[in-house]
Amino acid sequence: MTTATPKPWEHAKAGEGSAGDPLAVRFVESLSYDRRLYRHDIAGSIVHARMLCQQKLISGDDLSRIERGLESIEAEIESQGDDWPGWKIELEDVHMCIEAALIEKVGEAGRRLHTGRSRNDQVALDLKLWIEDAAKELDVRFETLFRAFVELAERDGRIVMPSYTHLQRAQPIVAGAEMMAWLAALDRAQQRVTALRTVNRQNPLGSGAIAGSCLPLDRDATAERLPLGPPASNSLDATASRDAAIDFAYALSMIAMTLSRWAEQWIIYCTEEFGFLKLDDRYTTGSSMMPQKRNPDMLELIRGRCGHVYGQLIALLTMCKGLTIGYNRDLQEDKRYLFAAYDCVIDAMDMAARIVSTARFQPKRIAERLDAGFLDATGFAEFLVLKGVAFRTAHQVVGRLVCRCEADGLTRLSQLTVKDFNQACRAVGVHGDPCDEQVYHWLGAENVVSRYQSPGNAGRSGFEKQLAGWRARLEGEA
Repeated sequence: MTTATPKPWEHAKAGEGSAGDPLAVRFVESLSYDRRLYRHDIAGSIVHARMLCQQKLISGDDLSRIERGLESIEAEIESQGDDWPGWKIELEDVHMCIEAALIEKVGEAGRRLHTGRSRNDQVALDLKLWIEDAAKELDVRFETLFRAFVELAERDGRIVMPSYTHLQRAQPIVAGAEMMAWLAALDRAQQRVTALRTVNRQNPLGSGAIAGSCLPLDRDATAERLPLGPPASNSLDATASRDAAIDFAYALSMIAMTLSRWAEQWIIYCTEEFGFLKLDDRYTTGSSMMPQKRNPDMLELIRGRCGHVYGQLIALLTMCKGLTIGYNRDLQEDKRYLFAAYDCVIDAMDMAARIVSTARFQPKRIAERLDAGFLDATGFAEFLVLKGVAFRTAHQVVGRLVCRCEADGLTRLSQLTVKDFNQACRAVGVHGDPCDEQVYHWLGAENVVSRYQSPGNAGRSGFEKQLAGWRARLEGEA
């Protein structure tokens, strides 16, 4: 006598099928990580059932039973979570667990739900619905992080500090300009999430296993009831594509990369050698041997976990690179990678917001060496440009003056005289004396940050304008 398989999709097999080997059962299951799709699976199933009823493929009574049953199952999962008795590993995934529980609750009506549907288009739909909800959660984190940076900029943003290229002192800026830079990068990261979801706005439901259905399914009706755009134009592509997952993982990778760069910057600022920034003690850790240590471990972990997110993206890309156009079981792994990347980024964003909201710049320490490194050199060159000197010539003049200061043991250009400036100009062929006492109003970091006037500049005017824009944006979103 043959034993019936407990898996309703293996009726063509004799005996227990893949349920006959415990390793096979464990090897093929995705329930351990895809159960988080239960809301999306139920939402998609209800929409599908309503379409089936509309098309007279199931009765109104069947639809009522299916809706009540699914709503009851959702309530049970909400209250019981991982302890819900319907989670059965031998059923492999969230989709079959919910369907089995529905059949147990409502009988024959539950057996009609899968009409015109495959797990292939079902899981593609659920994943896209999950991405929509995940993006909304990211938006909440983005807004929290935006507000943290804006509040820090309002508090400490007018402190004058060096900027760096090649990790060498470059030009003076206000600290708030750097906050605006991180906001610009994060804003772009948020826009990228939206843009990449827009690219994938096609609803796979109704594509079936690969070729569609002989039944009169109304795909427009289901698409109108779900937030995923119009029906996918090709059933083969709709069930086999994981572009939406890959694009979302890429967007997550870019968020992680931006946070990693920010973390590295602040790790440097927190060193004793810089001392520009102090972190709240809650976001540092001590040393098991050195009692004095306050290590920026949270920032370091944000930086380190970026590699984890990259790894999930590469795993997704690698998984898809050799797959034929139809569904392959490899695609089951997409959720394992995507969920891991998402969870990591969400944690990093939450931690980043807490670090930013409690950090403090250290104006006294920054001011101690503010004029070191000749931060005003470019400003001086631009002063000469306004006096009619060609920029390349002005660059040459100021470079010579920096050499002179270094040779004479001077640390600031303002320690030279007007006569020194004009002699340097004449030495390279500049006619007349372009410098007068006004030049000293252009020298020094404080003067330079007050003179920047190009749009988007990192001085006082640029910072205040950008800050006002962010304030207005966040107040409008409140």
